[in-house]
Amino acid sequence: QVQLVETGGGLVQPGASLRLACAHSGRPFSNYAMGWFRQAPGKEREFVAGISKNGNKTTSADSVKGRFTVSRDNAKNTVFLQMNSLKPADTAVYYCAAKVVILFYTTYDQAHEYDYWGQGTQVTVSS
Repeated sequence: QVQLVETGGGLVQPGASLRLACAHSGRPFSNYAMGWFRQAPGKEREFVAGISKNGNKTTSADSVKGRFTVSRDNAKNTVFLQMNSLKPADTAVYYCAAKVVILFYTTYDQAHEYDYWGQGTQVTVSS
């Protein structure tokens, strides 16, 4: 069984930055592709960014390209989401997700493809 715990959310003003972290435990972290999703009130969960299990490939949603960066530290069993130039539209609960994979360079952008989910962390962008 895999456990995922997100941290780093909070209330910030527009234009600010936040760095989310997701700690992975229970199974070898390097076997998992990771993803970040978010869900705003009244909206469906949406893909934010994904990273391959070796960290060499990343993908991100058009809405966050150039502002958000996903990365991972396999030695620390942690995936990160660096969020810059935050906007009120980024307000949501952010979730990390894990998918066990064989291929090294594959990322996934569909929620149903993931095997495990964290409990989420709230990000609120407001002046």
